[in-house]
Amino acid sequence: MSRSRHDGDDEHPGHDDLDPTEAAARAEVEEANTAYYEAMERGDTAAMAELWLSAPDVSCVHPGWPVLQSRGEVLRSYAVIMEHTEYIQFFLTDVRASVAADTAVVTCTENILSGGPAEAAGELGPLVGQHVVATNVFRRTPAGWRLWSHHGSPVLAEGFAEEDGADGLEGGGTGGGRGPGDGPADGLGPAGGFTP
Repeated sequence: MSRSRHDGDDEHPGHDDLDPTEAAARAEVEEANTAYYEAMERGDTAAMAELWLSAPDVSCVHPGWPVLQSRGEVLRSYAVIMEHTEYIQFFLTDVRASVAADTAVVTCTENILSGGPAEAAGELGPLVGQHVVATNVFRRTPAGWRLWSHHGSPVLAEGFAEEDGADGLEGGGTGGGRGPGDGPADGLGPAGGFTP
């Protein structure tokens, strides 16, 4: 799968106004944020585990899911999603990063293209597009920046898709309202290309 993409205007807003230390920290956080999406695209569970903070208080909210409140729950959710997603690609826009001491927050819009369930074995199912706004909170560790919390919320406003020139969001754009362990269902659950 290909790498996550950022729109050029928003990739590094305001970096020229930062001192070199702050600019370097922000660049490191943005790199960690990109690595998160690239791990999802590759379906790389080992890389995903490496990216999350080794602490009991991590949390994650996938669109339409309840809050997951432990490292074990969070990593299991990604394993389920990646195991049942044939294809996923993230195009990130509106990327904004801020750093305060050892904590950083990245907000972005995930413009997602994913493959739904195939009708025949060995084929890619229909592609589904949706928009999710995400907040990713990172903590600085001796090994680098690690995810502490991820929150993804589907964009339901019809004007958002129209402004981007899209015809609207397929499948209602809600992420399907399905939770961990749910099986395939009309292309929106974990087995159908669900997107975190």
